[in-house]
Amino acid sequence: MKLLLTSAGIKNPSIEAALVGLLGKPTAAANALCVPTASYGMKGGAMSAWKLATGREPHTPAVELGWRSVGLLELTALPSVDEDHWVPLLRDTDVLLVGGGDPMFLCHWVRQSGLADLLPTLHETVWVGISAGSMIMAPRIGEEFVGWRAPSGTDEALGLVDFAIFPHLDHPDLPHNRLDVAERWAAKLGSPAYAIDDDTAIEVVDGAARVVSEGSWHLLNA
Repeated sequence: MKLLLTSAGIKNPSIEAALVGLLGKPTAAANALCVPTASYGMKGGAMSAWKLATGREPHTPAVELGWRSVGLLELTALPSVDEDHWVPLLRDTDVLLVGGGDPMFLCHWVRQSGLADLLPTLHETVWVGISAGSMIMAPRIGEEFVGWRAPSGTDEALGLVDFAIFPHLDHPDLPHNRLDVAERWAAKLGSPAYAIDDDTAIEVVDGAARVVSEGSWHLLNA
C-alpha cells in the first residue's frame, strides 16, 4: 500500500501532485472510497461524516477532486456484512480517502472490520489519511490524542510506519497545537515523529518517507 499522510487533505498543488504520482493517473481516471468512520468517535460526528463524504468540507479537501467514482466505506457496518459485498470493491479501488476525527475509534474499527488484515495485500492502493486517518499508521498516537478509549486501553495504533504524526501544527483554531507541545508529546513516544501543518503531507512508498510541503513541518526525535 502507498500512503499519503496529510494533516488536512489535498490542500495545495504540491500535495495534489504527490497524490497523482502515487496513483499513476489523474484523479478523473481513478476510483475512490471515502472512509468517514473516525468522525463518529467525536461529538457531532454524523454531520462531519456527511460533509466529508459529500465534498462539503473545504478545510479538508479529498472527495471533491473530480474522481471517476466515489463510494462510501463505513467500517462500523462491515462486521455485519458479507465479505463478498465489499472486499471485491475494495480491491478494485484506487484510493481510500480516510477522514479525520477520533484516531483510536478509527483504529479500533480498522481492526474490527477486517480492513487491517487486508491492507498488506493492497499493493497498488493509495491510502490518503486526513488527520486521524494519518495518525493511526504510527506505532502509537500518544496519550495526548486519546479521546475514545479502545478496549485494549492503550494508545497503540497500526504501526504501518515507524514514525508518529502530530497534525494541524500552529492551526489558528487549535491554540495548543504548538511546536513546544509537539516536542513534549514526541519525547514521551521516544520514536521519530513529524509535526506537520495543514499544508504538509508525508508520502510513504516501500517504507521510504518523503515530506511534501508548502508550509511548515518538523522532524522530532530524528
